[in-house]
Amino acid sequence: MISASIFEAKTNLSELLKQAQKGEVVTITSGRAKTPVARIEAIQPAAKKRLGALDTPGFILSERFFEPLPEEELKLRDGGGE
Repeated sequence: MISASIFEAKTNLSELLKQAQKGEVVTITSGRAKTPVARIEAIQPAAKKRLGALDTPGFILSERFFEPLPEEELKLRDGGGE
C-alpha cells in the first residue's frame, strides 16, 4: 500500500492514479499525525450486460418477427381460444 500526504497527492496525482490502475491502493493522509483521510484505488470495469440470444454473433431476427400476430394466435394468447 502506498501512502501520500495531501500535498504529495496534489503534486503527484497522475503518478498515484497510474499506481492505482496497476492494483496498488493509495492512502491519502492529513497532518503531521499522518491520519488517513482518503483512499485511491482502481475501479473494476462493469461487466458487460448480455441480451441472451440477441447478443450472439450471427443471430438475425426475421422480418416476420415484427409482423402482427394472426388473429387466432391473439385469441389464444388472451385466453379466448378455449
